[in-house]
Amino acid sequence: MDAAIFVRGVVIGFAIAAPVGPIGLLCIQRTLNHGRIVGLVSGLGAATADAVYGFVAAFGLTLVSSFLVEQRFWLGLIGGLFLCYLGVRTFTAPPAQQAAQAGQGSLWNAYGSTFLLTLTNPMTILSFVAIFAGAGLANSGGGNAAAALMVLGVFAGSAAWWLLLSEVVSLLRGRFNATAMIWVNRVAGAFIVGFGVYSLVSTASG
Repeated sequence: MDAAIFVRGVVIGFAIAAPVGPIGLLCIQRTLNHGRIVGLVSGLGAATADAVYGFVAAFGLTLVSSFLVEQRFWLGLIGGLFLCYLGVRTFTAPPAQQAAQAGQGSLWNAYGSTFLLTLTNPMTILSFVAIFAGAGLANSGGGNAAAALMVLGVFAGSAAWWLLLSEVVSLLRGRFNATAMIWVNRVAGAFIVGFGVYSLVSTASG
């Protein structure tokens, strides 16, 4: 039973992380420019945020989830502006001739930026609450141990996706020359800005 709960968490975490959105684009761009470690750490920031929201959903913390939903306007505004900022930085980033050596500061920046970006997406908590409730996983009577296993599984599943993505992109790094890297940065940056603008418009109209 414990193993089944953990596996369910892994599947949920992987499924929520897998769709390619702004975090995925950042992970791909950073892997190409700075190496798979930076790409993976970027993904782990998002995986940690997923685990935080999974914790809220699994333990049935209705006060926290209600507060986050009530503050969705400000969260959407902050998240949208942050996306636009990251998109502009990505668009104007100079192409890397080879994967740069990542320092501790750059790793923390990579982790923190995706962690905060994922936390400011109010749809994340709504997704977890809906999935857990629909699957009968929230407050299912398994106690705190079962809920903790579920959260651990969510983190493991999300982290597995980011590990897979960063490894695959890293293997393809040698096929990109300087010109291709310029376009990778520009296309990724443009799409990220697009996601940011969409978030801002959705927040304003909601």
